[in-house]
Amino acid sequence: MLNIQEEFDECERKGTWRMEFQKINIASHQYDYSTTEAKKEVNKPYNRYRDVSPYNHTRIVLGNGTSDYINASLVTETRANRRYILAQGPLPTTIGHFWQMIWEQKSKAVIMLNNIIEKGTRKCAQYYPVNHSNLQTIQCEQTDLQVSILREDEHSFYTVRTLELKNRKTNESTEVLHLHYTRWPDFGVPKSPEAFLKFLHHVRQTGSLSEDVGPPVIHCSAGIGRSGTFCLVDTCLVLIEKAGHLNGVSVKELLLEMRRCRMGLIQTHDQLRFSYLAILAGARAILDGKGLESLAREVSHSDHTDGEEDAPPPLPRKLKRPHSPGEQDSNDTKTARQEDANDVKSQDHDGNPGTSETELRRRRREEKTRAMQDKLGEIRSKQRKSEWWRKHRSLFRYLGVGLGLGLGVCALFLYRWFYGGAVPPLPPIMGDEPPAVYPGD
Repeated sequence: MLNIQEEFDECERKGTWRMEFQKINIASHQYDYSTTEAKKEVNKPYNRYRDVSPYNHTRIVLGNGTSDYINASLVTETRANRRYILAQGPLPTTIGHFWQMIWEQKSKAVIMLNNIIEKGTRKCAQYYPVNHSNLQTIQCEQTDLQVSILREDEHSFYTVRTLELKNRKTNESTEVLHLHYTRWPDFGVPKSPEAFLKFLHHVRQTGSLSEDVGPPVIHCSAGIGRSGTFCLVDTCLVLIEKAGHLNGVSVKELLLEMRRCRMGLIQTHDQLRFSYLAILAGARAILDGKGLESLAREVSHSDHTDGEEDAPPPLPRKLKRPHSPGEQDSNDTKTARQEDANDVKSQDHDGNPGTSETELRRRRREEKTRAMQDKLGEIRSKQRKSEWWRKHRSLFRYLGVGLGLGLGVCALFLYRWFYGGAVPPLPPIMGDEPPAVYPGD
């Protein structure tokens, strides 16, 4: 079986990410799990999307209240000792259900991977309070719960809020962390694995993923694409850290296992590719003994400007496959570092520009700009040709009529000359009186 690095290299070399993603879809479509609770008429208004439903056997069942239904699923990976609740973004009518779930499941954190509005479309209700507004406390209509904001810390690409969740009837309260990643586009991927891994490191540091607390509630808009990517990367890194190597961890098989808990996890082949990138970058830091905190220190605010949303994630440095699961690989690691250094030196001697991430992004932006300028030039050229044709189309029509008339006159002239023995007169010019009879008639 190929390890993660070899799988990534093969898909990159052959360009088969889309095909591999379709294979996963085909395999998971064979699952025959029931979603009858989600399809009930009384529960249909609580679903954001018609084609994203929780399975009966893993759905979160609410305790108290008028309804026990919420579009959320428990995703469990026993080998990694991980449990996650993956949910859709709350609707205005399910805000109370959402906080009721957090209260009953004793979740320590909510991990939000979308923005309220994306590309002009509302992806989620405003279910949490925010500072610097008149929405610092939310009263949940369906339940006796109240949510207030205590603190808010903004980072370059995510925000951490400390919320108080209070039961107005019993006067009990608990603190809930709201970890909000703000730079992850719908159906897309973050701009770099390092930025995502910094966020994951922060989430881990809060203890929200630990076994001794309730499962974290993770959501995007549908609760399957971005949410599935987060869970897959975190789980794989836990297993790699336990094993101490890349062998024996199959990303695709693990994703198929997780899809048995909630349908459609990871929505695009780009998200699948990004998962590999993030896993390899995180594994490199973990197996080198530095940990994810080393990646967190490397990420700076300059790496996350709005103008670079379309820059693809950089490729990871290759990890060498160990000779055996328990064998130390310090010599291979040292050799890999020397090879990387030699590669950089050889490029410098050749006079090529540096291959830092900033330089690569700059080159990509320049290439995109040139391509766009060429495209615009081509469009303008077509527009000019079209405009010229519209202006001269009538002239060509008259020339065509005149040419046809001239050819007809010449044909008649030749015919009468050869067969009639006389040359017919030319037709009269417009405005002259025509002769009564042609000569020779």
